[in-house]
Amino acid sequence: MTLLSVNLNAVAQLRNRRDLPWPSVTGTARVVLDAGASGITVHPRPDERHIRRSDVFELSDVLRSEYSETEFNIEGYPSEDFLELIEQVNPQQVTLVPDDPAQATSDHGWDFVGKGNFLRSVVQRLKRPDRRISLFCDPDAGEAGIAAAKATGADRVELFTGPYGACFDDAAEAERQLSALAVTCRAALDAGLGVNAGHDLTLVNLPDFQKAVPGVAEVSIGHGITADALLMGFAEATRRYLAVLA
Repeated sequence: MTLLSVNLNAVAQLRNRRDLPWPSVTGTARVVLDAGASGITVHPRPDERHIRRSDVFELSDVLRSEYSETEFNIEGYPSEDFLELIEQVNPQQVTLVPDDPAQATSDHGWDFVGKGNFLRSVVQRLKRPDRRISLFCDPDAGEAGIAAAKATGADRVELFTGPYGACFDDAAEAERQLSALAVTCRAALDAGLGVNAGHDLTLVNLPDFQKAVPGVAEVSIGHGITADALLMGFAEATRRYLAVLA
């Protein structure tokens, strides 16, 4: 079964519209974990426009004290501040993304060939027996890209599913995107890399993704599950995503 890690950025962004402590990021984490999610994902950015540095520490405390089997996945660009945060918090998984600080959200994967030496140095710094390193990966990375990703020493790649998620009104393009994702996933698995996936996956498009791209260990879902939670609550939304993943 593909595991579900719930991204809480959108919850934090809603909270930050007011100088108030709700909706609670840690409270929402408890709800989705009690409903069966296997992990929590956050992507703290330098301007703290959604997840704040304090959230990272508070979530870490909650997960370690109340949900010891839960995976904490922290995403981010490997700036010195980010690397120091990882070393302080020690999450079970780190997902490195090539984001510019000004980006609204992640919109591309790494150039594994061109940035190979840089990524190798970061992976060597962060990798530990109790910590997995994943690299954000374009859907059409190809065998050369995957080989370069493997050479960094990373444990996994995370397939960027944003282009597929954007095809909600174009079935033909969705098929093309799924084909590219399937090829890249198979190349990664053949190279000995684990595969995660995330970005704009929803209850509507996740079933076709599951069928077309087998072998994905974990999906990280935030915007879609938050949108569904506005209508059905986070517990029910989590259960419905888990049913699809099962």
